[in-house]
Amino acid sequence: MEKSNALGATLALLAALGFSLKAIFVKLAYPYGVDAITLLALRMGFSLPVFLWVGLARQRAGSALSRGDWGRLIILGCLGYYGASILDFWGLEYISAGLERLILFTYPTLTILIGVLFQGKSFSWREAVAIALCYSGIGFAFVHDLDLADSRDVWIGGALVFASSVCYAIYLAGSAPMIGRLGAMRFSALAALVSSAVTLLHFAATQPFTAFIQPLPVYGWGLAMALFATVVPVFAQSAAIRQLGAGRTTLYSMIGPMLTIAFAWWLLDETLSAAQLAGAALVVLGILIVSRR
Repeated sequence: MEKSNALGATLALLAALGFSLKAIFVKLAYPYGVDAITLLALRMGFSLPVFLWVGLARQRAGSALSRGDWGRLIILGCLGYYGASILDFWGLEYISAGLERLILFTYPTLTILIGVLFQGKSFSWREAVAIALCYSGIGFAFVHDLDLADSRDVWIGGALVFASSVCYAIYLAGSAPMIGRLGAMRFSALAALVSSAVTLLHFAATQPFTAFIQPLPVYGWGLAMALFATVVPVFAQSAAIRQLGAGRTTLYSMIGPMLTIAFAWWLLDETLSAAQLAGAALVVLGILIVSRR
């Protein structure tokens, strides 16, 4: 049990690191004039060969999926790496990377509440304390960013990212039973294939094919996003959910805002303040509490 918990925590933290880089890559690509759906299509297109290879291999080795399984996969795929991603990419057109990650991290509490209200899961005092500490920290940094940015942009971008958070919370809550049935690798690959298909359909319906002609750095950031902020964290997170469950996995991943704030300060020259550092410290403290036996 100890070894299983340690492995799950390591995988959850690896996923948090990868996902924390996503907003950084998006922000680095936007100055070259690429729009959200084209950038998302590049991300999923570069990821597609890996997901296709894993999905086909696991599909042949596993049992046949029922019509209900396919229905749940389609719904979760549309919510997870398509719906949550496109809303998040749109939100990043309005707000900073650090603020985006803080708003996005309403999803751990949403995931836990979905589990408690609709899946009959228990709610421990450690989870309650961790959530209180983490969201107190998020509040510190959120207020700081509101003072620096245009209020209209903050509200528009914040609303889009919060909608992304809701989609992602539903995806995580629904993924746990599917992972238990199909396995982490197989579920992640199939859900990502659905997301890739929907993303490319969205691109084809709204953009000319020539929109794929972009400056070379856009391809570089898209490839980096596909590898380091999609493929690696997707499989790491699904494996962590199998080890720990969706609720505890999302709590470990709360380190993500701190990482994004640090990367945004380092790579994007976003402001780093005492309020953000205090908020990050509270987030880490919450993770330490929930990680102790």
